[in-house]
Amino acid sequence: MAENDKIPTDDYERELSTDLDDDTPDKPRGMPLHTKILLGLLTGVVGGLAVNWTLGGNDPNVVWFVSNITQPIGTLFLSLLLMIVVPLVFSSLVVGVAGIGDIRKLGRIGLKSFAYTLLISGLSVVIGLGLANLIQPGKRISEDVAVQLKEKFSGGAASATDAQKKAAEAAKSDSALMQAVKTVVPQNVFNSVSGTSPNMIHVMFFALIVGIAITLIPTPVTATFVSFMEGVFAITSKIIDIIMKVAPYAVACLIFNNVAQFGLDLLQSLAWFVVTVLLGLGIHFFGVYSLSIYFLSKLNPLEFFRRIRTVIVTAFSTSSSNATLPTALRVGHENLGIPKEINSFVLTVGATANQNGTALYEGVTVLFIAQLAGIELTIGVQLLVVLYAIVGGIGTAGVPSGSIPFIIGILAMIGIDPALIAIILGVDRILDMCRTTLNVVGDLTAATFVARSEGYELLKVKEDVGIG
Repeated sequence: MAENDKIPTDDYERELSTDLDDDTPDKPRGMPLHTKILLGLLTGVVGGLAVNWTLGGNDPNVVWFVSNITQPIGTLFLSLLLMIVVPLVFSSLVVGVAGIGDIRKLGRIGLKSFAYTLLISGLSVVIGLGLANLIQPGKRISEDVAVQLKEKFSGGAASATDAQKKAAEAAKSDSALMQAVKTVVPQNVFNSVSGTSPNMIHVMFFALIVGIAITLIPTPVTATFVSFMEGVFAITSKIIDIIMKVAPYAVACLIFNNVAQFGLDLLQSLAWFVVTVLLGLGIHFFGVYSLSIYFLSKLNPLEFFRRIRTVIVTAFSTSSSNATLPTALRVGHENLGIPKEINSFVLTVGATANQNGTALYEGVTVLFIAQLAGIELTIGVQLLVVLYAIVGGIGTAGVPSGSIPFIIGILAMIGIDPALIAIILGVDRILDMCRTTLNVVGDLTAATFVARSEGYELLKVKEDVGIG
């Protein structure tokens, strides 16, 4: 076959196959984006350390350079990401829930899939937050640096504290159920999104209600609206791609700002963050999934992982649940023996709605950044983060770096300066590859559980067809 024959001819197909995906027959020219981001990280680190060791973080020239050049560039990048959080989350949730319109035909399958997703995602976030509280990666810095970080990045802490005080005052007069209602259900959703820091839990609740309503209305009536939401989701996902093109330069500027002032201590804390995330993902992958496969799906975990090895490699290399979906669909049916109707429903919806690894990552990241900023999150706020991360697993785009805007939205909402997100952007790619693997494997565990609960025999294939 000629080389040109491998290149997609359809413009839409070409766009999908080249979005932040370096393993494609129509490979973008030049250096891969994640390599550029890594170089941006290294540039910011080297430049920041050089300035920190020679001039010091408080030198007037350094302060001027940061205030007038690097900080505006970094702020522009963060503002662009914050700009699309509401339309991205809303459209993604509506489309994801509306996609369960088949629940009326599949009945128990949809309900079981939803229940399994909530349970496993909840466990993943609890594991992540538990490790973050135990290891405390954001606190593994010197006291002097901790004080400086708190002074610089805890500007929103006052508002967060005020909000907690108001909540405490309200709690005196409101019952627990009333507090929950006021926290989750918006009285005016437009007020919830009009502020500088949108109330994401209100946005998510409204999107879920809209999505559920769509599944209860005849398709011809809702087709136009769902198509519109799919367009919004595709547009916002594309905007993420566009914004991420400037990420290498923004990361260099943002990381320079922090390292120039705080030196090596910040990098040491970042290493602990990576360890915490990878440990959490490993526990969930080898622990929770193995137990689920053994007890719920009644399968040998080793045999299960052996048969889906191609899916694991594809997810790890592409960092995209959506890009891995075709492979997962074929492996699920041919290698695991999942019936087509269950396989296609669970995996297709799961590519958007069942993001266990992303939920774990978001929980750890929020807690890590709060620790860096010197902001103590109460148990109540952490439980709120758990809820955000679980629902955010549904609202996160299944593309590389799709969770970054959502994390920024959570940080802004709970009163933490989103600028600290720059600390983790340089290592986000490798962590993205790992959590995407967890996401996709989670979809397959859900599909095997549903199939087994419906009475189907799994792994009843004549031979391993060699693709899993």
